This record gives sequence, C-alpha cells and structure tokens, in this order.
Amino acid sequence: MTLPAPLLTLAYYLAGEFHNRDQAIAEPVWYVPLKLWHRPTQFFRTDSLTLFAEQANVDTPDNPYRQRLLRLQYSPQQPDSLCGQYYAFHNPQAVKGAGQNPALLEKLTLDDLELLPGCTLDIQPQGSLAHPTGFIATPPPQAQCFFSYESKIRQVILGFEAYPTHFLSYDRGIDPETGQLLWGAMMGPYRYTKVQAYPI
Repeated sequence: MTLPAPLLTLAYYLAGEFHNRDQAIAEPVWYVPLKLWHRPTQFFRTDSLTLFAEQANVDTPDNPYRQRLLRLQYSPQQPDSLCGQYYAFHNPQAVKGAGQNPALLEKLTLDDLELLPGCTLDIQPQGSLAHPTGFIATPPPQAQCFFSYESKIRQVILGFEAYPTHFLSYDRGIDPETGQLLWGAMMGPYRYTKVQAYPI
C-alpha cells in the first residue's frame, strides 16, 4: 500500500539522529546535552509509519532511556487529520540501545508492544497539507498520558514540532498526584538539530 505524501513527509522530518548541543551550551542550567534517535520500524506498515524513539545524555551515550514507539497515521475520527499514538515496550531492556543498534528491533512482534491509550497527539501541518514546511503535535483536550516505569506510574505531557532540519520536544514529566513538573521542557522546548537522516 502506498502511504499518502503528508504522512511520508512527517515521518521523514522525524526520522534521524538529533542533538541539542547548542542549546545545552547556551543554557546549561536548564538543558542537559542529549542525543535523540527516531528509528523507522516495520510495525503497522499497511496504514501508518512507526518510529522507535529513545534518548541519552551525551556523557553516557551507552545508557539510553525513555524507549517508546510512535505510530503516525491519519486519525480514525478525522480522516483528513494526522495523529500520533505512543506505545510502550513490555520489556524495555530488550530494546535498550536500539537507537544506535537498530538490529535489536528486528525480532520484535506486536506482542512486545503495549498500547498507551491516553498518549496521543493531534498533528497539524504548517503551510499546506500538500506541501508542509513543518508539523506541530499537541495532545487532544483532556488527554492524559500515563505509563509504568520501574514499577511506578508516571505521567507526561506530550508535544513536539518537526521540521526538515530540526525537532522541538515539549515533553514534560509531572507528578501524577500533585501535578508538579519533574523533568523535560520546563523552560521551553528542547531544541534538537538533525545530524543524520534515516530512510523511511
């Protein structure tokens, strides 16, 4: 099945290796230097494109974290609109490091994935849908994203902007009981530069 051009463009903007070196140097109090990987996968290829994502501190690149899968597709509720759906892994350790070693993803099946129902994004093109210059992803109203990490329930407020050469992450971790911000884009988005593109 040939996927629509806007979906392919979105995936192309997202796929790659990124870093926020310039931001971390300019504002070291608020931003740690990170690497971010978005690796295309073969899941759900009949109607969507998926990316494996993880990140690592530049000082500890062999200890990546936040392994997740982002499925990009047209919204079932609004066929003319793009959306994103996140999945977790039942065994994150099995895919730890797949950003640098994508061979770790080859043996995975759908049984290895866990759907995260509230972890969704509405994705709007910038410019026209036929020729987008970028995409902005925001959570739907009242959406709440929860996931389990190290046997604890965590909550994250999701969001990103994707462009041909850079990626902005608005993800923020919060305490699910108090609503207090704990980590992430607390003083504005993490601004990543694409240093390597991956084929879709």
